[in-house]
Amino acid sequence: MHKNSTNSENTAQELVLLTESVFDTPDPFKALLEPEGLSAVGGDLKPERLIHLYQHGFFPWYSDPDPILWWHPIERCTLKPKQFHLSRSLRKCIKNGDWTWRVNDNFLKTIKTCSKLRVQKEGTWISDEIIEAYSNLNRIGYAFSIEVFQNQELAGGFYGIAMGKMFFGESMFSLRPNGSKVALWQFCQMANKLGIELIDCQVESDHLISLGAKMMSKKSFVANLQSYVPTPTRNAPLNQLALAKCTHQVEFKAD
Repeated sequence: MHKNSTNSENTAQELVLLTESVFDTPDPFKALLEPEGLSAVGGDLKPERLIHLYQHGFFPWYSDPDPILWWHPIERCTLKPKQFHLSRSLRKCIKNGDWTWRVNDNFLKTIKTCSKLRVQKEGTWISDEIIEAYSNLNRIGYAFSIEVFQNQELAGGFYGIAMGKMFFGESMFSLRPNGSKVALWQFCQMANKLGIELIDCQVESDHLISLGAKMMSKKSFVANLQSYVPTPTRNAPLNQLALAKCTHQVEFKAD
């Protein structure tokens, strides 16, 4: 987690124990400073609770056998689609490759691939419980996977939650060089048509920063949530793309 700043909004720290009510809402400005951003413990991963807490900027991040832990970091890694950084090498890769993309081509395969690759590298929080929870959100039109293919072979992708004018990214994977980068680039290219103004990348990484992501203060992030997700509405254009089950060509458009 990113720990290089102080949370000036914190007047007191508290760790909330969630009840059976799916509408429990911790105060994001009272999250713990150590471990940084931890706000609540417990509850469940019912669709209603996940939708409610994501609308308010919280996300679950824990590993078995720990209880469910809910986080709201001091700073948030975010990406404005128009600020995606297209490097020369990625530009060349997109222009010269036979790339296609789909929405929800195989959500379950995408989330399981993310889990498998992370287990091999560093361990994963994407447990069977998480897979089931986000698959449930996928079935009701809140969670989506974006997959890209090179020469008709799966090359990379990511999954996350779309709500209002925001996309909350969860995890990415690459099976071929630049696979996840092409997927995110393509998503940013169509963000305007989808009505998406901001992508929540959650936790800072060199990979995301190299693609144009920037750190945002908690105060600014909460303000963006209130503006872009005033109500937890589904993203209609993304759902239409998912239902169409079409394969689209990744086309490079010059600046």
